[in-house]
Amino acid sequence: MDLKFNKNEDFNKLKVSELKERLARVYKGGGDKKIEKQHSKNKLTARERIDHLVDEPQDCIEIGALAGYDMYKEEGGCPSGGVVVKIGKVKQHQVIIVANDATVKAGAWFPITGKKNLRAQEIAIENHLPIIYLVDSAGVYLPMQDEIFPDKENFGRIFRNNAIMSSKGITQIAAVMGSCVAGGAYLPIMSDEALIVNKTGSIFLAGSYLVKAAIGEDIDNEKLGGATTHCEISGVTDYKAETDEDALDQIKRIFDKMGEPDKQGFNRKKPAKPKEQIDEVFGFIPEKRSDQYDMREVISRLVDKSEYDEYKEGYGQTIITAYARIDGWAVGIVANQRKVVKSKKGEMQFGGVIYSDSADKATRFIANCNQKKIPLVFLQDVTGFMVGSKSEHGGIIKDGAKMVNAVSNSVVPKFTVIIGNSYGAGNYAMCGKAYDPRLIIAWPSAELAVMSGNSAAKVLLQIEKSKRKAQGEKITEDKEKELFDKVKSEYDAQTSPYYAAARLWTDAIIDPVDTRKWISTGINVADHQTDMGKFNMGVLQT
Repeated sequence: MDLKFNKNEDFNKLKVSELKERLARVYKGGGDKKIEKQHSKNKLTARERIDHLVDEPQDCIEIGALAGYDMYKEEGGCPSGGVVVKIGKVKQHQVIIVANDATVKAGAWFPITGKKNLRAQEIAIENHLPIIYLVDSAGVYLPMQDEIFPDKENFGRIFRNNAIMSSKGITQIAAVMGSCVAGGAYLPIMSDEALIVNKTGSIFLAGSYLVKAAIGEDIDNEKLGGATTHCEISGVTDYKAETDEDALDQIKRIFDKMGEPDKQGFNRKKPAKPKEQIDEVFGFIPEKRSDQYDMREVISRLVDKSEYDEYKEGYGQTIITAYARIDGWAVGIVANQRKVVKSKKGEMQFGGVIYSDSADKATRFIANCNQKKIPLVFLQDVTGFMVGSKSEHGGIIKDGAKMVNAVSNSVVPKFTVIIGNSYGAGNYAMCGKAYDPRLIIAWPSAELAVMSGNSAAKVLLQIEKSKRKAQGEKITEDKEKELFDKVKSEYDAQTSPYYAAARLWTDAIIDPVDTRKWISTGINVADHQTDMGKFNMGVLQT
């Protein structure tokens, strides 16, 4: 390997180290003191509860671990959005688990908490996946109630989704392991079966203080809505557990007797590791975002036996389309090629840019994968579509529209990995968040924005200069550089993968070596979907 490879490797491994350090802090939730307080009440933390419940904790993938990252600073932060969401197996049944983290503001719901819960339910609905709620929450975070309570995609949507999942026959199990207050009380009771932990779990529409204030009744919380009340008097809950562990073991027993789900039957053979070393991807992804590299080097380190069959290899070369297997699953790969290549006419084409021929090829390939019932994997490192008179006259808008149409109407599961750049309309065409990928993940090297920081800063600088000149201010060369650096710094902060992950524009930032695990788990989950529908591009046929 050459010096450039070694420099890239050092740079990218440092980024992974930074990711692991940030995640380690996030995993602490509200911190050591809050964890100790949770334990003093004979309660497990959210992550401990999930680890006790699943068959193999190390096999889980976590959705939105970085949700809320660096947000809500005035409120003291909201690590993981105050709720832990993982996909794993319980008694060999694939499930998604949603566990309130009571170490973070007593499990109160921030706006990002609601968004993350809805994302978990979306995954359950899309994939017909059983969902388990481990409830321990003080309810809506009142200082921000206007951002979590009234809108369509806010708190109330969760109960609507409970009802929708019930109508679709998607199993929902809830364990009340702490507070379950006000509107939140509907979540466990709208589930198929509900458990409650004695002395620590409670369910009521209004707590004892509010009851006293509202109607003058003097009653304590345990008599009002504790385990004995709801298991023996109201009949609201179905099982009474004595400890957290007891409740989690009861959930295991429920799943142990469940029948096997119907499957879509996506093609899977015996898994095989890549022949090339997966960690070598660190040396291929360049430190400088404008540098070239061959995406085939990345693909060969992600797919089984490092083998893949390219579709239209010599045509539309700024997008690679290929059939392969990942952990045994048959997949169709659509990947941006970052090398400068020659077109079929001998013209040079910029890497990472989508040209008309590339869009045409990708559209046809996506249609083929839908016909063959092959899940799609998008590997993004894209700066957008080609611009200029030649591209416009050649119909780049129409070819791009066809590709976006194919992605939008695709019925097979789609999975998106943002490796490098994810800019503008390129993000859309390569199955960005708005196009319903089953999972969308980013490497630490990713950037998401309308355009690169450098390009955007130049545009924003011109606007700022014009405004200041109109106010009579003289812009010196030093002042212009100062303004440029300020604008670029602010813009770059918003292109960071952490900014995107905090807002759930991506499901996770991952170590690249875990990419195969995420895609394999995603397809296994998607295999539960009962009806995919039919692929139809409508008026924009290929």
